[in-house]
Amino acid sequence: MLGLPRIAPVVYPSLMKLHLLDATYELFRAHFGYPSREDKDGAPIHAVAGLIESTLGLLRQDDVTHVGAAFDSVIRSFRNDLFDGYKTGEGIEPELMAQFPIAERALEAIGLKVWRMQEFEADDALAAAAMKFCDNVDQVVIMTPDKDLAQCVVGDRIIMYNRRERAERNEQGVWEKWGVGPESIPDYLALVGDTADGIPGIAAWGAKSSSIVLGRYGRLEQIPKDEGDWDVKVRGASRLGENLRSDFDDALLYRHLATLRRDAPTSDHIGELEWKGVHRQAFLALCDELGLADFKEKPHQWSDELPV
Repeated sequence: MLGLPRIAPVVYPSLMKLHLLDATYELFRAHFGYPSREDKDGAPIHAVAGLIESTLGLLRQDDVTHVGAAFDSVIRSFRNDLFDGYKTGEGIEPELMAQFPIAERALEAIGLKVWRMQEFEADDALAAAAMKFCDNVDQVVIMTPDKDLAQCVVGDRIIMYNRRERAERNEQGVWEKWGVGPESIPDYLALVGDTADGIPGIAAWGAKSSSIVLGRYGRLEQIPKDEGDWDVKVRGASRLGENLRSDFDDALLYRHLATLRRDAPTSDHIGELEWKGVHRQAFLALCDELGLADFKEKPHQWSDELPV
C-alpha cells in the first residue's frame, strides 16, 4: 500500500514591522521618570540611563527587527525662521540638554540607526521615514504620543504607539481622539494651537469646534467663508467665522508650521534599519565612561554574536 505523500507544513511569515522611535520624547520621559543617577564626575545621567534601559527592553520584543530613532539635536529648526514664536530650547533644564549628545551616542552603541536633526525636527524625520519605508514593511509603528505625528497615520499600515500608556492608535483611533482624519491634523493644530510648539491658534477655536467643522470640511480652504453656509452646528459660530476670516493667513502659516516635512534626511534603504545587536566595544566603553557598570549585562544580543 502506497503511503500518502508528505506535505510540507505551511509556514506563515511573521509580519515585518518598522519601529520609529521618537528619541527626544523618550529622553524627556526618562528624565522625569527614571531614578536619579550621576556619572563618575557627578553629572546627572538618569535620562540617558532610562533611555538605554527602555530601548533595550523594546529590542527584546520578537517583532522589533527594524528600528530608526530621531533626535532634535538642535532644538531650533527652519520653522523658527518662519515664525518668531515657534518653540526654542528656552526652559529646558541644562542638565537635560547636556545629555542629548550622550543619548545619541548611546542609541548608536545599542545598534540603532540614529537621525540627528538640525535644520529639521525629529518629527520630520519620523514622518519622512514612515512614508519612505511603508511599502517595504507590513506595518510602521511610530512610537510617540505626539499628536503632530497623527497626520502620518494610514489605516492600520502606519500607526502610533504610546509606550507610556501602552496604547496604539490607527486611523480610526485618530478620528476617535481628535474628531478629524489624519490629513486634517495640521489644520486642526492651526485652529486649536499647540502650546508645546509655540503655535497660538485662532482665537475662540477650541478642540470641539475645530473637530466639528474640520470633521465636516477637512481642510481650512474648504470651510465656507460665511459661517451661515456651514451645515454643522457649532456654538459661537459667528465669532468663529469672523476670527477665521480675519486671521486666515495666520491660520495658513500655523498649518504650514504643523505640517511635517517628508523630505527630512533619514536612511536610503530599509536594510540600514535592521537591528543586529548591541555593538559590544562601543557600549561597554560608554558604560565605563558613564559609570554604568551594572548596565553591561543588560543587552540580550551582541552584534558580534549573531546566530549562524
